[in-house]
Amino acid sequence: MVGANVKQETLTLMEKKAGIEAEMEAIITRLQPPAGPGLSGNLLDKDGFPRADIDIAAVRSDRQRVNVLQNDLKEVTKKIEQNLHVLHSGSLMRDSSLPQKRTAAGEESRPQRTTFSPSVAVAVGTSSSNGGDEPVNMEVEQATLYTPFAVFDEVTAGSPAEEDGIRLGDMLVKFGSVEGDTDLLQRLASEGQRNQGSPVEVVVLRNGVKLDLAITPRQWSGRGVIFAPLPAGGERNCEFWSYK
Repeated sequence: MVGANVKQETLTLMEKKAGIEAEMEAIITRLQPPAGPGLSGNLLDKDGFPRADIDIAAVRSDRQRVNVLQNDLKEVTKKIEQNLHVLHSGSLMRDSSLPQKRTAAGEESRPQRTTFSPSVAVAVGTSSSNGGDEPVNMEVEQATLYTPFAVFDEVTAGSPAEEDGIRLGDMLVKFGSVEGDTDLLQRLASEGQRNQGSPVEVVVLRNGVKLDLAITPRQWSGRGVIFAPLPAGGERNCEFWSYK
């Protein structure tokens, strides 16, 4: 029964994760220019006064909500991974207790079960119908967990980034060898400079769907895209990195 409970909790958490991602996508879309200033755009006009063309209170609220959702997403993803480790461990324990059979050559062997990597799989299925403590019949469905660390907050029409497939609101999961962690802006810049003129493997989430892109960093005369770090810490830390 423990395995069944963990499995059901994991499926519920996956649904919650999808809901968080959908809400984040909706907010990011609402904040996009020209109607909004994005996640890191200035709320003041060139004279230093609050911009009259946007609802500043609503923008602040949306930005804060994105930060909250990002933290929630990390917690949910971490719990899912923990549950998958539990389910995986339980599966291995059951494998070790399976009755042995002898082959034609006289060697002992155990029936094989499907194994999976806890970081990329979700267990689905039902427990035994008698409600007892018998092993849960586990089936495995591949469902990779992705945690984006930045969002494309601005993409100029006709820019190399747009030509390579980047769109406003795309959530960055991987840029070459960069997959989160610390010093993101510096590492992203270094990765782009190191691969000038060469395709870089990029993974993004768009409306909750994973997309694999090949982005070629290259120079052009216009404005590039803006990466806004998702755990940005609110408006007091509006760092951004421009990729042209």
